[in-house]
Amino acid sequence: MHILRKIAVILLKTVASLLLIAMLAMVVTGISLVYRFHKLTAFEGPDIFNPYRNFKKEAPWKRANFHTHTKVDGIFNECDHTPEQVYQALKQFNYDIVTFSNHNQITNHPFDPKLQVNLYEHGYNLLKYHKLVFGSDKVNLFDNLLPIFTFQKQFQLDYLRDNSDIVVLNHPLRTTALSISQMQRLSGYQIIELDSGKSTENGYWDVALSAGRYSFALANDDLHYPDRSRAIAVRCNFLQTQSESYQDIKNTLLDGCYYSMRIPDYGNGEWSTKIEKNKTIPYVKNIGLKDGAVYIALSQRADSIKVTGQNCATLSLAVATDSLGYKMLPTDSYSRFTAYFPEGEVIYSNPFARYDAATCVSPFRTDTHSVDMTLTLLYNFILFGIFTALCVTLYKTIFVW
Repeated sequence: MHILRKIAVILLKTVASLLLIAMLAMVVTGISLVYRFHKLTAFEGPDIFNPYRNFKKEAPWKRANFHTHTKVDGIFNECDHTPEQVYQALKQFNYDIVTFSNHNQITNHPFDPKLQVNLYEHGYNLLKYHKLVFGSDKVNLFDNLLPIFTFQKQFQLDYLRDNSDIVVLNHPLRTTALSISQMQRLSGYQIIELDSGKSTENGYWDVALSAGRYSFALANDDLHYPDRSRAIAVRCNFLQTQSESYQDIKNTLLDGCYYSMRIPDYGNGEWSTKIEKNKTIPYVKNIGLKDGAVYIALSQRADSIKVTGQNCATLSLAVATDSLGYKMLPTDSYSRFTAYFPEGEVIYSNPFARYDAATCVSPFRTDTHSVDMTLTLLYNFILFGIFTALCVTLYKTIFVW
């Protein structure tokens, strides 16, 4: 009985110590600046920002996926396939641009250094608050393990933005504890990743746009299983970029001349059908702005084309058509197209938005918060107090019990 009691005590000490260490890790990584968030208003102004101002009818679209995972060195692998295998798997579906975004690791292009894109997915926290980071020379490993507060999420966006070219806010619908009110306040990302669940409406994007937080959008596979037909070539983007080099990709992503798509799993596992059908997917033939009217023309007739605006309102809807134009009213802060096709394909445009061209070059707004030094000191002092208490408790658990 004495031996059993001793084993039980050791087990309890071990479990308690592990729990305390986990709590310590969350506290240590919880440090952050605390911000005052300034409420923005809806986009307004005499001019309309056109993300397709550099669109050329004769220029081809290049198909791209920016969110893929591959086999990496070490034990923490989310994919069993090498970069070369993932690249070839996507190439069979006519992808022109394939980049690799492993968690907290920059992956080299498997065979052509000229196509290298320094990109990684930031975040190993428990809430899946992840970001794609373009153009950084090294990985920023700091992360809040439990980023609950808005100011923690903003803190991450700020330090990532300061050391990169582009920050993409990943899969907001799948990010635990990312609320609508937080989407209304967060800024500093240039692109949002469209929701990868069953919904085709992307309400989080419209919440941010309606709050005056402008961003473009990308749809990505977030590919982990290139050998599963339902996981590959079901989301993609089409860019008008001069080449597949990083500089041209970066310029296009920041310029806005691209659109995103959801694509069904043609054939439901029949690979030959899927490959063949991907050769004939609908595409955008023309898109832009003329005399205050936004317009889109498609290669195939859609079941419907919708124009979405402020507070997710439907500004215009046309059925059984391959084109739609909409004259933006002075009260329309922004508008974006969504086209739904018979077999389940969906096309998303980047948003047109009101702004004043005399005072700014675009509706992007980033510097919309300031540091509250009093609350920053108080918050981090409380963290230090919790850290001290946990350390004392851990010491007592290990040595005093």
